[in-house]
Amino acid sequence: VKVVCRIFEAILQVNIFIVGSKNKLKRFQENETFDNVFQPTREELVDGNFELKGHWNEKVFKNNNPLVLELGCGKGEYSVGLAQKFPDKNFIGIDIKGARFWRGAKTAVEEGIPNVAFVRTQIELIQHAFAENEVDEIWITFPDPQIKYKRTKHRMTNTHFLQKYKSILKPDGVVNLKTDSEFMHGYTLGLLHGEGHEVLYANHDVYKQEGSPEEVTEIQTFYESQYLVKGKAITYIRFKIK
Repeated sequence: VKVVCRIFEAILQVNIFIVGSKNKLKRFQENETFDNVFQPTREELVDGNFELKGHWNEKVFKNNNPLVLELGCGKGEYSVGLAQKFPDKNFIGIDIKGARFWRGAKTAVEEGIPNVAFVRTQIELIQHAFAENEVDEIWITFPDPQIKYKRTKHRMTNTHFLQKYKSILKPDGVVNLKTDSEFMHGYTLGLLHGEGHEVLYANHDVYKQEGSPEEVTEIQTFYESQYLVKGKAITYIRFKIK
C-alpha cells in the first residue's frame, strides 16, 4: 500500500509540474502580445541599446506625468492599484519573473488602464533601463528580507541598491518601503539614519496607527491580505536618498 501511495504521489507531482510549466509558457507567450510589457535582454541593457531609457514618458505613456516604479512587483497588484488611484501618474512594475506580473499586465489590458506598464528585468540593472533624473518615485513592496548575514548584498534597501536608485531618481525623488518584516523595517531605518538619508515618515503598524497614507492602506496585495489575517503588522517607510 505504501509503495502504491508513493507512486501515486510521484505521478501527482509530475502532473502538477507539467500543468505549472504549461501555464508559465502560456503566460510568457501572452506577455509577448501585450503592449504594456517590455522584456529587454541583459545585453541590450548593459550595452546601452535599450531605446526606452530616458524616453519612457515620451514613447510609452505619451505624456509628461510623474514616473513611478514598483521594484519586485510580483503579480503587479500594487502597480495596477496605484495606477487606478493616481491616473495623473505613470507606473512601471519591474520583476524578473514575467509569469508573475502577467496577471497585472493582463488586468491592465482588460480594464483599459493606460498608465501602467511592466518590465521584465533584474533590479540590479535598473540604472540601465532608466536615465538619470527620469524617475520621480520608487515603491518596494514586501521584498524578501534576506535575513541571513551572507544575504545582505541581496537586500533591496542596502547601500549598493540605494545608490542605484539615487542614480535614476530626480533630486527630490522619494522611496517607499512597505513590508511585513520587522527585520527589514528595522534594518532599513537603521541604515537610513546611519548614512544620513532623510526619513520622511515611518510607521511600524500602518493599519493600527492613525495618519497612514491612503496609498499604503487602501491597496493590498494578495499576500498582504493573508498576512493581515494572521495578525502580522505591516510596516512602512518613506524616505529620500542623500
